[in-house]
Amino acid sequence: MATPMTSDDVLEEFRGAGALREGHFVLSSGLHSPVFLQKNLVFAQPDRCERLCAALAAKIVAQVGKPDLCISPAVGGIIPGYETARQLGVQSLYVEREGGQFTLRRGFHVEPGARVVMVEDIVTTGLSSRECIAAIQAAGGEVIAAACIVDRSGGKADVGVPLIALASLEVPAYPADALPPELAALPVEDPGSRRLAAQG
Repeated sequence: MATPMTSDDVLEEFRGAGALREGHFVLSSGLHSPVFLQKNLVFAQPDRCERLCAALAAKIVAQVGKPDLCISPAVGGIIPGYETARQLGVQSLYVEREGGQFTLRRGFHVEPGARVVMVEDIVTTGLSSRECIAAIQAAGGEVIAAACIVDRSGGKADVGVPLIALASLEVPAYPADALPPELAALPVEDPGSRRLAAQG
């Protein structure tokens, strides 16, 4: 049985991987923030990823029971989705964008009525989570919960189903036209992935 993790424990994993960054960042959502969680540095280390996802899997079972499968949004959710599914002993699938919409591809199939947990890496606004959940429902799955390693909204994001977060933080995020002066004064980094896909 995985050891329960607090939000501080999760942040220690990010710090240990050099993945907790401070400065001025544009997030995938387009919002600006003084904090960026470079989660791929964490997921690149199998031991850290395993600890986090084992704790998330235990929290999922405690709150909604064991699902039939996990489905994640590509690309960021694939690794935590796979490892969480492995810890649960269930299948791991992912949706990817086709024509701007999330859909199951690559021969993936959901049995009608299958109990699905949608697994994300980090939730900020909940937009990609809601899009992923809609795709799962369109494929016939019953989404019993969404789960993520970090909820950056501090519990404010509404994904339309119960959200199980291993860590919950309230990290400020601002629209580009409403930046506080101290943030606006810093050089901007744009590590978010949503626009990269749009440019490709």
